[in-house]
Amino acid sequence: MTIDPITLTVIQSGLQQVCDEMDLTFSRAAFSPVIAEANDRSDGIYSAVDGSLISQGATGLPVFVGTMQYSTRTLIEMIRDGKARAPKPGDIYIVNDPYLGGTHLMDVRFAMPVYRRGEIFCWLSNTGHWPDTGGAVPGGFSASATAVEQEGLRLPPVKLFKEGKLDDEIYAIICSNIRVADQRIGDVKAQAAALLVGEQRLNRILDRYGDHVVKEAISELRTRAAEQMRANIKLIPNGTYTSVAYVDSDGVVNEPLEIRLKITATDDELEFDFTGSSKPCMGPMNSVLATTLSSVYLAMRHIFPDVPISAGAFEPLKVIRPEGTFLDAQYPRPVSGCAAEVSQRIAEAVFSALVEALPDRVTAAPAGSSGNFALGGHDPLRERGYVMYQISGGGYGGNADHDGLANGCSTIGISKAPPVEIMEQQFPVLYRRYALREGSGGAGLHRGGFGLDYEVELLRGEATASFVMDHGRFGPPGALGGRDGKPNSVEIRKGGQTIVPEHLSKAQDIPLRAGDRVRVGTPGGGGYGDPYKRDPALVAEDVRLGRYTQDEARSYFGVALGQDNWPDDDETNRLRLAASKG
Repeated sequence: MTIDPITLTVIQSGLQQVCDEMDLTFSRAAFSPVIAEANDRSDGIYSAVDGSLISQGATGLPVFVGTMQYSTRTLIEMIRDGKARAPKPGDIYIVNDPYLGGTHLMDVRFAMPVYRRGEIFCWLSNTGHWPDTGGAVPGGFSASATAVEQEGLRLPPVKLFKEGKLDDEIYAIICSNIRVADQRIGDVKAQAAALLVGEQRLNRILDRYGDHVVKEAISELRTRAAEQMRANIKLIPNGTYTSVAYVDSDGVVNEPLEIRLKITATDDELEFDFTGSSKPCMGPMNSVLATTLSSVYLAMRHIFPDVPISAGAFEPLKVIRPEGTFLDAQYPRPVSGCAAEVSQRIAEAVFSALVEALPDRVTAAPAGSSGNFALGGHDPLRERGYVMYQISGGGYGGNADHDGLANGCSTIGISKAPPVEIMEQQFPVLYRRYALREGSGGAGLHRGGFGLDYEVELLRGEATASFVMDHGRFGPPGALGGRDGKPNSVEIRKGGQTIVPEHLSKAQDIPLRAGDRVRVGTPGGGGYGDPYKRDPALVAEDVRLGRYTQDEARSYFGVALGQDNWPDDDETNRLRLAASKG
């Protein structure tokens, strides 16, 4: 059967729309700001045969592209092997076990089969970041955990909804092991509602075009995605490309971890080899295999964004399993930092390896940290407990065409920091500062974007703060002669003292009282190209706007305001005069 191009395109757009509506439903119905405002979630459609990705929402986190494909496949295999109970219409499984195709315990996945004429046509799955799943510290980001049990409740695939009804006993077990359990029901029902909306919308497409036609379209779309990715890979000259990226520390042993990558380009395929990377670590910066694979996939999606999101796009990407390294975590290794931090170092390694081969497509390193900051305590005014989870943006790397974006979302997703007003409304905090981190962008022909500089004060009661961030020891590296962006910084201001964590961007159980403050500076992006070749007029404009000081302009770009090496034109002279006054 041959599907005409118009029908194929309409079905492709329809499947995408199904996922987009699931994303919107999830965010609009959720209670937690991290989902409702920050959009730390994703929804997709997966094959009934092997769990392979069919379509994913455009506003979902890219890091979940590979992990939900992996977790759905694992669920299907467990059902076939009798290790998980067989589904019925209306069943929804819940799972957050990192070793079964996940990320960290806070990323909770739901999966639901879609039936047509008594058989499973496909699976719908989504992932949402829950603010807390128990464990040693509020929010789950235990910076010094040495076993996964210390990070929270670990769930194998179990039916949370049975034939459409919430299983009260399983839900009671979950609530008995997490903080602020009374607030979770809103997120649970939102997550389930998103799948139900997806089922309704998908059935409309199937009723209109027929199951067989849609199956043929899905197969054709997968084939075309693979062909398009192979065509892009051919742009890379055959050869071997290497890089090294660093994780600050594992939170327990204060030494950097190495990600060593060798990419081999052979015609229309790429092989990714992480041999030589650091061994499994004691702390929570281990990465499970699903996250490592997904990190490679999302990095290539950044480089070739026009390739459709489909399992076919991953077929030409061969990843050698990094056995014996911290990128292939085995139980009971702690993993809370894998999705939010290690994944971004993996993507950074891919960028660094390929930037010389594809200088017009690959950027300098972005901030590469989600800025995970959790604050948990009891609000005496509202007489209830709370867990506040803050994610933050940072600078994007400069590229061949322009400067990097300031305060952009992290490499792994399009989630954004919740609005300050919402956070202050929900939690007993006041943001004393929320601004661009001036001077943080790495110098270059095209400079890196600027990070975020914020300071939050605890207004009442007592609380504990925990951080799992990265790029505190090393700033995001520049490319092709560009300078590195500024590293992440964390300061705790209490009792008239300023405390910097031993691991710079990782700490836990820091006690805070009313009036204490936490200040965070997120990394700037790396610079792209020789900074001494940057247009002096652009340097002057940055100085005029306060992005760099005059001393930084001289040091980073070799531009001294007022010297004779400035271009002699009216606009430049105007900028130079304004900069010298400002």
